[in-house]
Amino acid sequence: MLKKLTPHQDMSGAEIKIKDAVFPSPFETGLEFSAPARGPWNIVHTGMLIPESHQIFACARGCLRGVILTAAEMNAMNRMSWVSLEENDLFSGKMESDLEESCAHILEQMPGKPKAVLLFISCVHLFAGFDFTIVLEHLQERFPQIDFIDCYMHPTMRKSGLTPDQLMRQQLFAPLKPLPENKTAVAILGNDRPADPESFLCNTLKNNGLQLYDITLCKDYEEYRKIGESSLMIATYPPAKAGAEHLAKRMNRKFFYFPISYSYAENAGNQKKLIDLLGLPSVDPEEQIKKAEEALANAKSVIGDMAIEIDYTSTPRPLGLARLLLEHGFNVKRVYADVFIGEEKEDFEYLKANFPELILTATVHVKMRFSGKGIRTEEPILAIGQKAAYFSGTGKFVNIVAGGGAHGFEGIVRMCEWMIEAFQNEKNTPEVIKLKGLGCESCLL
Repeated sequence: MLKKLTPHQDMSGAEIKIKDAVFPSPFETGLEFSAPARGPWNIVHTGMLIPESHQIFACARGCLRGVILTAAEMNAMNRMSWVSLEENDLFSGKMESDLEESCAHILEQMPGKPKAVLLFISCVHLFAGFDFTIVLEHLQERFPQIDFIDCYMHPTMRKSGLTPDQLMRQQLFAPLKPLPENKTAVAILGNDRPADPESFLCNTLKNNGLQLYDITLCKDYEEYRKIGESSLMIATYPPAKAGAEHLAKRMNRKFFYFPISYSYAENAGNQKKLIDLLGLPSVDPEEQIKKAEEALANAKSVIGDMAIEIDYTSTPRPLGLARLLLEHGFNVKRVYADVFIGEEKEDFEYLKANFPELILTATVHVKMRFSGKGIRTEEPILAIGQKAAYFSGTGKFVNIVAGGGAHGFEGIVRMCEWMIEAFQNEKNTPEVIKLKGLGCESCLL
């Protein structure tokens, strides 16, 4: 018997009030839906951050389709090659030699050799007991002028250990060698886009004559390699923390985690820790707090009581942002996230106790395939993030991913500015969110 599907179908299992939710995973895992919001980066986008590098993907054709289309949409096909893995390769006994010769053939045909090659193998190689180390050693011997980086595309292992995203951000810095330590050089590692130059972090470094290295700003491979002289390695984006810490330990340098946060106390505490690490004069955060308060009050006067929905792709701290806005009188109705990072535990408990009606909604639950394009509600909504915009169907949305480069107290001010802009200037949501890798060049523009 056919069943009519309506916009108001039962969404149990796909959404829950925070008072009834369990941290960090409010929803059961199972068959998943992928919303057509393509702004978040994948491993291809991240790997492209290494200047003068080339990527080679070795995997089955079905997997190749996605990575090749990513490079094509970025207008970066000249930086991408691939080796198709066939079924008979699993039984030939020549997987290692075949991949070595395939990569060598690709490189020999290139008129100008890349400075680095990111060689990706897939989950099929891991299942087959592939000896990746020997392949890399042989390629390094044949092409000594090229740095070869072992990279992995194995989504089957994304539920344990480092996620593919975390591992990719670690491997971004695998070729770096320790250079003579420069006490005036600091590196921000693993971010997708440059930190806001007006942030406390960047201003502190600039105003005290310190050299800032950031892979997103490196013009060539030589500048990228100079990251190795940094005396302090900083991570601001949670998926980059493990990789930055690994590099600092490998190079015997200091590491500092200064995460994106919407907490005044946390930002002030981290500012003090950074100042102490660098041996700089203390800074009173009161003026920054005042500016944040003024920005929040101004945004509230413009946006009023319009419902606000936030998704996890816009910021790694969606609960922290929801808490900040709710504490300042904003009408935050919903947060879209499938799981929360450990850093959000305090905000989760606070919201559970003080704003128990806040709705948590999954993004990958199969029922969400019926929730897109605004069929769930007719209420005017201001969305923060592409997935929130898609599911709510609004054209009023803040179009950022991974925090958008905003950071610290200045990041709060910047968020308020973005919210006002989104409220006042409606976007064509389907056209905007179809572009893959927000901030990257796109052939669809």
